[in-house]
Amino acid sequence: MAQEVESPRPLPGLPQVTVQRNVPCRMHDGVTLYADVYRPRGEGPFPVILMRLPYDKTQAENISYSHPSWYAQRGYLVVVQDIRGYWASEGEFTPFLNEAEDGYDTIEWAARLPGANGRVGMYGFSYAGATQLMPATLRPPSLVTVCPALTASQYYEGWTYNQGALALAFTMSWALNLAGMQARRAKDDEAMASFQAAYAGSQGLNWYLPLAEFPPLSGRYGSYFLDWLAHPTYDDYWRRWSIDEDYSRLTVPALHIAGWYDIFLSGSVKNFVGMRNGAGSDTARAGQKLVVGPWTHMPWAPASLTSEGVEPGIVDDLQLRWFDQLLKGEETGVLDAPVSLFVMGAETWRDYADWPPPGSEAMRWFLHSKGRANSRFGDGTLSVDAPGDEPPDLFTADPMTPTTSIGGHSCCLNFVAPMGPADQRPAEEFNSVLVYTSEPLAEPMELIGDVTLTLYAATSARDTDWSARFCEVHPDGRSINLQEGIVRARYRDSLTQPSLLEPNCIYRYDIPLGPVAVRLAAGNRLRVTISSSDFPQWDRNLNTGGDLFTEPPSAAVVATQTILHSAQYASHLTVHAIDHS
Repeated sequence: MAQEVESPRPLPGLPQVTVQRNVPCRMHDGVTLYADVYRPRGEGPFPVILMRLPYDKTQAENISYSHPSWYAQRGYLVVVQDIRGYWASEGEFTPFLNEAEDGYDTIEWAARLPGANGRVGMYGFSYAGATQLMPATLRPPSLVTVCPALTASQYYEGWTYNQGALALAFTMSWALNLAGMQARRAKDDEAMASFQAAYAGSQGLNWYLPLAEFPPLSGRYGSYFLDWLAHPTYDDYWRRWSIDEDYSRLTVPALHIAGWYDIFLSGSVKNFVGMRNGAGSDTARAGQKLVVGPWTHMPWAPASLTSEGVEPGIVDDLQLRWFDQLLKGEETGVLDAPVSLFVMGAETWRDYADWPPPGSEAMRWFLHSKGRANSRFGDGTLSVDAPGDEPPDLFTADPMTPTTSIGGHSCCLNFVAPMGPADQRPAEEFNSVLVYTSEPLAEPMELIGDVTLTLYAATSARDTDWSARFCEVHPDGRSINLQEGIVRARYRDSLTQPSLLEPNCIYRYDIPLGPVAVRLAAGNRLRVTISSSDFPQWDRNLNTGGDLFTEPPSAAVVATQTILHSAQYASHLTVHAIDHS
């Protein structure tokens, strides 16, 4: 499918920048990919910045970034390429399959374009973060640096699944979007219209069971969704693409950009920590920077009214400073602080020496009740005092009436997935949700670090889910989610070798809730809510212990759930506090 290569031409009103469309790049296997190349005026040579994406090179993720011409005006040769199987490029698309090798070929090709000086940096968010990190593991000689934004450390844990639970709202809607783009490329108008309707109605389609027979993705397009369901454990299908299997493969400095309400927040932080400690060169280990702002996956608007002061274009300005230092050799001070965080509640940016910040201390907050922590009207409390002889809390979990997600860390648009901070009180009214709340804080408290919930729990089922939300409660009663997490019980000990439960036996579950940086005002309270679903952020566990994604809705089992908090089984929340007094 050869494309017509255009001659370079100036952009209207920007005579200092030319764009050449559909510049061909031949891959190692003969497939040709096409790119748009933006050149600044002058002889050069210029450093190159490259983006590779499935979402149309002419758009270049400008839903969040400045247009490529903005970077070209500042002395960069900007290359934006359609990946294999999408838009102008040849070949067939399979998520993640060809990104390492195709990326390597493209980096070396871009380094030798007319006007290029041989030094290449990359940028892009989400899948365009994967298209940076995957080829970086192959160490292309011309790659100098990457700027992976809002992306994961692997494509099983933290992308498709979380502790064994399918990230349903994201994976289903993303697969529908990808399939719709495939139909568009094939000029299949009927299929394209069907996928657009399915995407718009994906909140309703989330309820479909069994997922393995999901009609919109069971045909010509989007069958990779069924592949993901066919591999519910962390097996070789996923392992071949995992960045975090071996950070020593990576030898370039990296600017990691993340959002406090982004679905891939934990993966972005893990990549920073992993490369800072284990990258394969001194230059790479010393050249890692983490920036986390108050953003959902997209667009990068402030996630709450209290963070409206975040300046527009901050990521582009930061990336420009990064490229100026790494590609042009200018001292911009961009690496003066390895970590820059927007601390919610304090509503300000702060610099730190590492993640978690030095001086951050782990604190345990224990669950308590008199046996009726059901709903926010119950007697559940949270305190730093360890529990004594206390009765457990019980609730029932019916997969057909799940606890619904209100806000959260999903992707990618609000009308298809639960995203961002939101008042949790509507979900907290049900007795199927246990609620544990602290006393009002006597003084402000800053929590910066990873949050984990440790539960001692029993269920009448052979398998079930345990979900949790960590919230800040304001004096007016608003309960705002800061983080969420889940564990599918069969994966409690291993993501590679699941094992079913013995009904009514007590097990320990450690549920990672993810990173936070928040200043809680005096008078505010901490809250943990516990349920057995957070739907559709994650799929429903039918509580049967059967093969996942294959059973009809009528197979669902109502489970009796028990959460223990006693001297022997001290369920607790672990947070990291830092003293800024």
